[in-house]
Amino acid sequence: MNLFPDLGLGLLHGWIYFVFYLIVFIITMSTCSSEVRKRLYDRSLWDKRTKIITAVGKLFSIANIIMILFGALKIGNIEFVIGTIVYLIGLSLLVISIINYRNAPLDKPITNGFYKISRNPQMVSLYVLFTGMILVVGSWINLVFLGVTITCAHFSVLGEESALTEQYGESYLEYKKQVARYFIFF
Repeated sequence: MNLFPDLGLGLLHGWIYFVFYLIVFIITMSTCSSEVRKRLYDRSLWDKRTKIITAVGKLFSIANIIMILFGALKIGNIEFVIGTIVYLIGLSLLVISIINYRNAPLDKPITNGFYKISRNPQMVSLYVLFTGMILVVGSWINLVFLGVTITCAHFSVLGEESALTEQYGESYLEYKKQVARYFIFF
């Protein structure tokens, strides 16, 4: 692993992994109704602080994506092999999480599939996927940027939970008691 990825243009760069992720994501989202997509991206109940923290996290995420897109793949390194495996696991979990989300009733908190073990499985799987992409380009700074993005996302999740409590009331509070915010005990 290097401090920064080896940036450049070429066929064997991180864009391959990112474009494949986008294709899979778009295909998966196309199976969702407009109501499901609207619910997924609804930020109307977020407070100003949550929106600001989310915006800061997105700036680090965009910087991360740019370095991944132009980062040369570290083919032949153990990080590349591990990164590819982690990436595929994250991508698979993300697709399943979106399908779980899609199949849930629109008027209740989502509690089916991976939502039985994580209140935020899409977020967890997305960060697993990005960890894999970071490993295939072998960059420590990308891991730092991902850490900042995850920290900001945590505060966004706290704001989202307030909005979900307001939206669903007691049923969401019960769900929060039963299921970890991220995974197992986190």
